[in-house]
Amino acid sequence: MHRMVKPLLEWYGKYKRELPWRQDAEPYHVWISEIMLQQTRVEAVKEYYIRFLKHLPEVRALAQVPEDELMKLWQGLGYYNRARNLKKAAQVIEREYQGEFPEEYELLLKLPGIGEYTAGAIASIAFGKRVPAVDGNVYRIYTRYFADSSDITKGKVRKRIRDEVGDALPEKCAGEFNQALMDLGATICIPNGQPLCGECPAANWCMAGKQGNMLDFPVKAEKKPRKIQERTVFLLEYQGKYFIQQRPEKGLLAGLWEFPSQEGTLSLEEIKSGLQDAGAGFAEIELLGKGKHIFSHVEWHMLGYLVHLVELPQDIVSGGVLSTVEQIQNKYSIPSAFSVYLEEILRRNG
Repeated sequence: MHRMVKPLLEWYGKYKRELPWRQDAEPYHVWISEIMLQQTRVEAVKEYYIRFLKHLPEVRALAQVPEDELMKLWQGLGYYNRARNLKKAAQVIEREYQGEFPEEYELLLKLPGIGEYTAGAIASIAFGKRVPAVDGNVYRIYTRYFADSSDITKGKVRKRIRDEVGDALPEKCAGEFNQALMDLGATICIPNGQPLCGECPAANWCMAGKQGNMLDFPVKAEKKPRKIQERTVFLLEYQGKYFIQQRPEKGLLAGLWEFPSQEGTLSLEEIKSGLQDAGAGFAEIELLGKGKHIFSHVEWHMLGYLVHLVELPQDIVSGGVLSTVEQIQNKYSIPSAFSVYLEEILRRNG
């Protein structure tokens, strides 16, 4: 990989992406951006990143932020444990490092929510340490470059690639080289569709490019198919407010707020019968239609109903809160799994 260092850095100098988190190498900024970018597209992250730093501009603010406020700032990014681990790590930094980021890779790796890639990114970009930051982009570039058909889901393969990338890192600009690899994978050696090999600074040495089989790499073991789960979602409206409840502290979407739902696809008659059994008087029930949300291991296929209540049983009130649309927008974090139904009530209420 040493052969690609100079041409890749020259290419990066000309074509690097202008991103909000690249305006400085402040470790807090690098950290927040890297955690946000996990499982999320760059374009989607930009707005969240700017808003997050406006509300929580430093480690101390993040360490002290109330849980609901943090979840609201994170709403729409998904994988909410990322945000919870940010707060936990900020508290460790405040408590054990007096609010200053540890510079060493090994110490960064001990912080909650920080794995090998993120530790490498912070250490190299913010502190100039000569450590690799190997993500999906780099695994793809490496396996195409060497036409390496090893299964990149295997730990020993990933370690070998990290070691070889680390060996190629230039002494004085490791962070820049790591970012150059990120940009190359995001804009040239792309994951979906035909890579732009004619524009690649490493094309002269890329074995897959010469063989014309770039799309055969990287090789991954097949994932198990996601479990399909049918759910019925209820938007319970009472006097212009909507009932929401908090999910359990553990499990899927832990601690977030939601419209009540249950497994299975219920018919209109089944819903009416259930409401009557609960003592909930209703004036009208509207079918809102289908929704779908894909998690890493399960897929929700949803059917939503809007129920206009005229009586609200005490057992329902005690299990959650009645909220105005404004409160739902500004205070409570409703996960994107329910976005199709949230957008419907926002539309109806202007």
